[in-house]
Amino acid sequence: MKLEYRKCGDYLIPDFELPPKPAIGKYGKMRHSYLRKHKEPLFTALMMQDKLNSHLEEIDKSAQEMYDCLVNRLKEQYGITEKLKAENQLVWVHMMNEIHQIAEDIVLTGLIYK
Repeated sequence: MKLEYRKCGDYLIPDFELPPKPAIGKYGKMRHSYLRKHKEPLFTALMMQDKLNSHLEEIDKSAQEMYDCLVNRLKEQYGITEKLKAENQLVWVHMMNEIHQIAEDIVLTGLIYK
């Protein structure tokens, strides 16, 4: 593999592009932090095999899909509708906050912190 260089002042700089930055969201960042602090051998192995970013992207995508699915299912189960939102916003907000917390706890224990 031959590298091309470009002149920048008195220096020759290799002319190549860095790979794109991975699209890691909230859950991917939480998984990264958990692996780094509590599962150091796995974290190191994933880094050395250059699989960490793909692992984090996959976990983030799976966690977000699981969260969305759980919220929708729990809304149906508890009967939370737009009609309730229009009639009694405080009750609707309270119930939605509970549902979001339940879904978040399930995702964190099921995917992120295992």
